[in-house]
Amino acid sequence: MSFSQALSGLNAQSENLKILGNNIANSQTVGFKSSGAIFADVFAGASSQVGLGVKISDVRQDFTAGDLETSGRTLDLAVAGEGFYRVEQASGEAAYTRNGQFSQDNQGFIVNAAGQRLTGYGLSDENDPFSEVIAGGAPEALRIPADDIPAAETGRVTATYNLDGSTQVGVGLQTAVLFDGFGATPAEVEVDYHFSNSFTVYDSLGNARNISTYFRKTDDNTWQVEVARDGVKLDNSNDFELTFDSNGQLTGTPDNITGVDNGEEATFTFPADDLGGAEELDFTFNLVGTTQFNNNSVQNTLTQDGYSSGSLAGLEVTREGRVIRIYTNEQRRDAGQIVLANFANEEGLQSIGDNAWRETNASGIGIIGTAGSGVFGTIESGVLENSNVDLAKQLVDTIVAQRAYQANSTSISTQDELLQTIINL
Repeated sequence: MSFSQALSGLNAQSENLKILGNNIANSQTVGFKSSGAIFADVFAGASSQVGLGVKISDVRQDFTAGDLETSGRTLDLAVAGEGFYRVEQASGEAAYTRNGQFSQDNQGFIVNAAGQRLTGYGLSDENDPFSEVIAGGAPEALRIPADDIPAAETGRVTATYNLDGSTQVGVGLQTAVLFDGFGATPAEVEVDYHFSNSFTVYDSLGNARNISTYFRKTDDNTWQVEVARDGVKLDNSNDFELTFDSNGQLTGTPDNITGVDNGEEATFTFPADDLGGAEELDFTFNLVGTTQFNNNSVQNTLTQDGYSSGSLAGLEVTREGRVIRIYTNEQRRDAGQIVLANFANEEGLQSIGDNAWRETNASGIGIIGTAGSGVFGTIESGVLENSNVDLAKQLVDTIVAQRAYQANSTSISTQDELLQTIINL
């Protein structure tokens, strides 16, 4: 009699039950991938007609994607498609995971619950928290600088207007009362205009400055524009003139209209004397697209490139994996770009716990890329990937394994009874 076949069956089913139990235990683990036992029969040799039992030849993981579920946290990330997050362990060794439950540590690094740091392409200048992110090179641990963004002086204002072509010279004028200085008793200055508009710019300290423009028609197709800052008109150095052709298109002319696009850009200069310690405020005022049609005078568009200082208010992660800092002054700056990894044989990855894997010869070397490019999926923020464990199937497989275990036990009992019968003879 030989008990080895049934004993091997007991051992194999015992291991199978462990695998199934591990799957069931991790049915709620984010990004978990279920495993399955691969059974193989055992023979002593090529001429053997009776097998020696069974063994588990491999434990194979199923890397099918799990369902995606909304969480609402910015740093809860899910890969929608192919790819693994590349994380850096304390030892410096790279590991790979599909668990996207990340947060920031006290140094600003993006880490998971095991303390592994998410890697990607960082800032091009580690000493400049507002330098550009350049994709390529070796991935590094992503860190989000908490520095306040400094103020930026306005250097360019772009606006388009329509000035009412039906306006008559000297008719329908309005009057604005301005001042000619910032002293204790500045003198009043009156400015006549047909249309006025104002916009905000920023000096070198981030102080908001109000620029007012007063448009007055002085001749057919000709408008004089007078400029004031914060209700003060110090001189006429920033005033300029606009001329239009018979089709209502801006032609650009004399005075301090300078330079580009047929002279459709003015240059404004405000001295530092009354800017409270800020540098002289200089910026260009581009009017490309301004027209003179028989319609209401109106400002159609306005953009300017200055801003006040701001503090870090939040983060955003795009589908391409760009980690963007959002500031209280509504500015946005990249902090890095998350990389993904893919493998020729992902089933060859070796599990190292904490829902992570390391590459092996069987898996091949990880191919690094960015989300949404090539074979890589996109990154969804505020979303997590659930475990791919099919709980119903695991429970059925557990019952089947239990029956197989019981059957092998019965085989041992039967052989024991036969052996006892022989002994009794």
